[in-house]
Amino acid sequence: MTDTADTTEPGLWDPTIRTPEMEMAEIGTGTPAAADLDITEINPANPHLFREGRWQEHFARLRAEDPVHFNELETAGRYWSVTKYDDVRAVDGDWETYSSEKGITLGLEEIATAEEVIPQQISTFIAMDPPTHTDQRKTVRGVSAPSNLRNIEPMIRERTAALLDSLPEGETFDWVDTVSIELTTLMLATLFDFPMDDRRKLTRWSDIVFAIPTPGGIVETQQEKIDELIECVHYFEGLFEDRRQNPGSDLVSMLAHGEATKDMSAFDQLGNLLLLIVGGNDTTRNTMTGSVYGLNKFPDQYDKLLADPGLIPKLVPEVIRWQTPLAYMRRTATRDTELGGKEIKKHDQLLMWYISANQDEDVFENANVLDIERHNADRQLSFGYGIHFCMGSRIAELQLRVVWEEILQRFARIEIQDEPERVFSSFVHGYSKLPVTVTRR
Repeated sequence: MTDTADTTEPGLWDPTIRTPEMEMAEIGTGTPAAADLDITEINPANPHLFREGRWQEHFARLRAEDPVHFNELETAGRYWSVTKYDDVRAVDGDWETYSSEKGITLGLEEIATAEEVIPQQISTFIAMDPPTHTDQRKTVRGVSAPSNLRNIEPMIRERTAALLDSLPEGETFDWVDTVSIELTTLMLATLFDFPMDDRRKLTRWSDIVFAIPTPGGIVETQQEKIDELIECVHYFEGLFEDRRQNPGSDLVSMLAHGEATKDMSAFDQLGNLLLLIVGGNDTTRNTMTGSVYGLNKFPDQYDKLLADPGLIPKLVPEVIRWQTPLAYMRRTATRDTELGGKEIKKHDQLLMWYISANQDEDVFENANVLDIERHNADRQLSFGYGIHFCMGSRIAELQLRVVWEEILQRFARIEIQDEPERVFSSFVHGYSKLPVTVTRR
């Protein structure tokens, strides 16, 4: 491998680098309730709030009292939490004032890229502005074309049906691993034409991209994270070499032969692949799990759905809103400006909290409730807004629709047996375990 970085070069693969989430992870649990904090002390980027399922009250206070809220950390510098729907849309829709090029997650420019601690040689088109963003995104856009969706729906349905038919009845199992991860990983492996026997590597790499190194966590040390990313680089180098010689219609082939991407370095190609892996894995699998959890949390909505499967098309956007699988995206101000009456300085970071915008009561009545008949659920911002609107949104919606169409044909109920274990992250809003039982019709 000739075009990769020296893994000992400081500032690139340096295992001593600390990210903002690592700093806040070290603070430990026990963050006071939002009502007990001064407004200046509220920092919604604390991953403990998400693992403990306590983020709602902190955002509610910010929306009510300080919707463009300032924080500063040693590991992140100056940043603003943007929490109201209209403000989030305004930032996301103005790429010239609020740039993606400095990264999409919280962190100092010199130590953070779009994937926090992935080396600076790795870039992704989500962390770019036009025209480069437009050219690279166009290379893989065909995967979500309506004709492709029509072609892949029978395959998605066949796999979903087979998996649901194999589930044990009256026996507790983990919905996350057994269903959500398996279905999304099968889909990803197909889109990449990735060896099926190795498909769980995609899940692993997706998990570690934004994992916070902690004892007993997904990765325990920064070095472990680096080692696994190096493995990912090696693996995909082999796939790219194969697709250059034997092109197909998969995403790897599209990147290997696209005019804007074919001459990119291995690290740059890996960045785009990791973006596609995380976008296709974390978001869909956590919303798929969130749909089961949410319908159990609001059983009256489950009853409505069971009585009328025709409500599935309304369930899909609503559960995507209610779950919001990626909590925020970062932008960086390109000039001095003003937002919500606050003076934003050039180079300031802004966190667009989609998870808060989707809970904004000025837009969504009773926003904390899952309401499968909500009239404006399609206004949700989980997929972003503007030029970075999620390219895979239609595939995600298709998978969710199909899984619930097949579930309702087979099961009288899916019942959760305990509260879920949640992902330790303020970026990925998801679940690591959800114990359930199923009752067949």
